[in-house]
Amino acid sequence: MVKLRLRRRGRRNYAFYDIVAADSRSPRDGRFIERIGYYDPNTTPSTIVIDPERALYWLAVGARPTHTVRLLLSYEGILLRWRLMKAGKSPEEIERLVAEHKERVRQRYFRLKERRKQREARRKVAAETPHA
Repeated sequence: MVKLRLRRRGRRNYAFYDIVAADSRSPRDGRFIERIGYYDPNTTPSTIVIDPERALYWLAVGARPTHTVRLLLSYEGILLRWRLMKAGKSPEEIERLVAEHKERVRQRYFRLKERRKQREARRKVAAETPHA
């Protein structure tokens, strides 16, 4: 069975990943069939680069993405594109819906980043106030 999964690269404490199509029996960092993109969680925001045509090809021939790769494909709108293509939507409509999806994902990222910043500020204030 072919899986779309991550292949670890980089040095210790600074990992980045290739997104590859590989036989499920091969080791994580071992032999793979094709590299379709990469994921770098060390940048802000995380860098995700995936070739959508190759990802769609592998999904079409039955490759199963792992949980993490499924999330990355979803963020990039590739899974949405796959479902819309299967539903028979026009290419213009697919492009419009994928662009809207990517904008929503981008807005959600910055909204959650702002919430994390506010939560951290509240924790800092709570830690500085003396307890009675």
